[in-house]
Amino acid sequence: MIAGPTASGKSALAAAVAGACDGTVINADSMQVYRELSLLTARPRGAELQAAPHRLYGTLPGAEACSAARWRDLAVAEVETALAAGRLPILVGGTGLYLKVFEQGLSAVPEVPAAVRHAARAELAALGNAAFHARLAEHDPAMAARLGPGDSQRLLRAWEVLSATGRSLADWQAIPGAAAPYRFVKLCLLPPRQLLYATCDARLEAMLAMGAVEEVAALLALRLDPALPVMKAVGVPEFAAYLAAEIGLESALAQAQQATRRYAKRQVTWLRHQFVGNDPAVMVMETQYSESCEYDFFAKIRQNLLTVRG
Repeated sequence: MIAGPTASGKSALAAAVAGACDGTVINADSMQVYRELSLLTARPRGAELQAAPHRLYGTLPGAEACSAARWRDLAVAEVETALAAGRLPILVGGTGLYLKVFEQGLSAVPEVPAAVRHAARAELAALGNAAFHARLAEHDPAMAARLGPGDSQRLLRAWEVLSATGRSLADWQAIPGAAAPYRFVKLCLLPPRQLLYATCDARLEAMLAMGAVEEVAALLALRLDPALPVMKAVGVPEFAAYLAAEIGLESALAQAQQATRRYAKRQVTWLRHQFVGNDPAVMVMETQYSESCEYDFFAKIRQNLLTVRG
C-alpha cells in the first residue's frame, strides 16, 4: 500500500515496484477511476503503464458516482485476481478514505432506494447548498457539523441515509466493518511542503500545455450533473470558469494551482494523523520519489516484504 499526496511521485514508485516485484498496480484515487479525466487527475501513462499491469484507472464513466464501498468491491476483486496469478497487489493513491476502508472495512449502511436518492437531489437543487446544509443540521446535527455547505456529494449521502433509515450516517459509520484478510506493507511519501507545492504548480502548467482545457471542455459537453464527483475534480471548476469567459486563462491556472496546493495540504494532514499515526510499521519517506533515491526505497520495501511474506 503506497500512499502520498498529489505530486509526491507515488504512481511512479508503484510502477517501479510492480516492475521489480511482479506486481499489479491498483488505483486508490477517487478521481483517477473516472475515464473522462486523464490529464487533470495525473493518471499513469507511457512508461509507467508499460512497466506493469494497472487496474481501476479510467474504469467508470463520470456520469456515475463511485462510492468508497463500490471502489472497495472493485479493488478486492483486483487484489484477488493478482494474488491468484502470483502477482503482488500494489494499492496506490492519495484518497485516504479508500485506503482506510480497504484495510478496515465498511460499516453495513443499508442500501438507499433510488426514489430516496432522486428526491434528495431534487431537494438540493431546489434549496441550494446553504439551505440544504441548514436543513440537514436541523435533523442530523452530527453529520452537518462534519460537512461544509459546499460538500454536495456528502451532504446528499448524509440526507439519503437519514431519510431511508431514520438514523444518522454517523451512527452507521460507528459500527465496525470487517477488516481485510490481508497483511500489508505500507509506505507513505511525505515530501517537504515547499518542494511538494512547487511540483504541484509545475505539473498544472504541464497539464495546461498538454490539453487540460480541452479535456475539461469535453467533460462539460457531456452536460453531467454538477453534483457528481467528477465535476469537482481539482482543475475542472477553474478551467470551466475560463471556458465560460468568467476569468482569464492565467487566473484559471493560478486558481487551479492554489486548489491543488490546498488539496495536497489536506492529504498530508490526513496521512500524518490517520495513515501514519503511531503505527511504527509504516515506512515514511520524507522525500519525493525519484530514480536517484530508488535504491533506498527498494531496500526498505524488499526488507518489509520479506518480513510480511515470512
